[in-house]
Amino acid sequence: MSEPDALPEPDRIPGAPHPREAEHVFGHDAEAAEFLAGHASGRLHHGWLLTGPRGVGKATLAWAMTRFLLATPPADGDGLFGAPPAPDTLHIDSDHPVARRVRALSNPGVFLLRCGGAGSTERDREKALQEGRFSDMIRVDEVRKLRGYLALSATDGGRRVVIVDDADALNTQAANAILKMLEEPPARTTMLLISHQPAGLLPTIRSRCRTLRLSPLGADDMARALDQAGADIAPGDAPAFAELSAGSVGAAMRLAALDGLALYRELVAVLAGAPAPDRARLMTLADSCAGRGREERLDLVLTLLDLLAARIARTGVTGAGPALDLAPDEGAVLRRLAPDAAAARRWAQAVADTGARARHARAVNIDAGALVTDLLLGLSRAA
Repeated sequence: MSEPDALPEPDRIPGAPHPREAEHVFGHDAEAAEFLAGHASGRLHHGWLLTGPRGVGKATLAWAMTRFLLATPPADGDGLFGAPPAPDTLHIDSDHPVARRVRALSNPGVFLLRCGGAGSTERDREKALQEGRFSDMIRVDEVRKLRGYLALSATDGGRRVVIVDDADALNTQAANAILKMLEEPPARTTMLLISHQPAGLLPTIRSRCRTLRLSPLGADDMARALDQAGADIAPGDAPAFAELSAGSVGAAMRLAALDGLALYRELVAVLAGAPAPDRARLMTLADSCAGRGREERLDLVLTLLDLLAARIARTGVTGAGPALDLAPDEGAVLRRLAPDAAAARRWAQAVADTGARARHARAVNIDAGALVTDLLLGLSRAA
């Protein structure tokens, strides 16, 4: 059988470990405590909806909850010496048999429902890959497999956990099938639904789940999460990655893989001379986005350009530079480019104009290098 990372997994960020492989959860202590309180009460809710921006750790928390539920035996009365203390952490050691089986997707107490037809096991992925039926949604056929799984007796009469990653990908029929399961929950089964945009879910699905809203990570938690994920970043750069990624570990991992911090700093250096930008640096940067296989770099440049222009405009509105310089002398550069509210309005209009040009250029397949050159020159005119 193939190694787990040899086959595509639609719920895995390229270049990063799968969330089930993360031993620790960072930045979401309050949400973990709420779940633990429900467990300690003996009346754990059957459906939990984990929401928040993409990449902040919703799946990581869901897998931690899964390991906890499968590895923690139910309280067995007060016993001779009174009731044991309730667990105060979700953490299960990585060497625990349950943790090892969960990492290998071989624990019979877990069913993973995900888009692409990837299924819950490695065999599901192999079959889907062979048949060429990966998709970007969760279809009702996959939910029928879940129904069949739930119809079986749980191993040793224990708990079962269903992870839906992500619920936003459920098509209409699949969403209605999940709703029916939430309305008539199987015994000793906990359903964990991950959603980046919960407003798009059926209101009845939301109403039948307890919601845990996860917030973006701060600099310290981001540093620990990136270290756990094996990101190759310089010591001390975690705050910059937290700022650039808006607190999303997933976005920070993408930035690390594509050298995004260095790219942002180069964009600041190019625009530092606006309205007469450094043409040599501008052309070198534009050329680095051109050609086949550089689509990801182009996407990142466009994203970082929007972010930089927004920071410039915000500086003009507030009259103060950013709280954290992401590039050398960035605050001074931004204050020069947008010294007042009138300049901020020009930059805001420039962002709208360049965004429209970028969408049109990509729709008609204009050369990436020419597109980046045009956008940088257009933004520099706002100065």
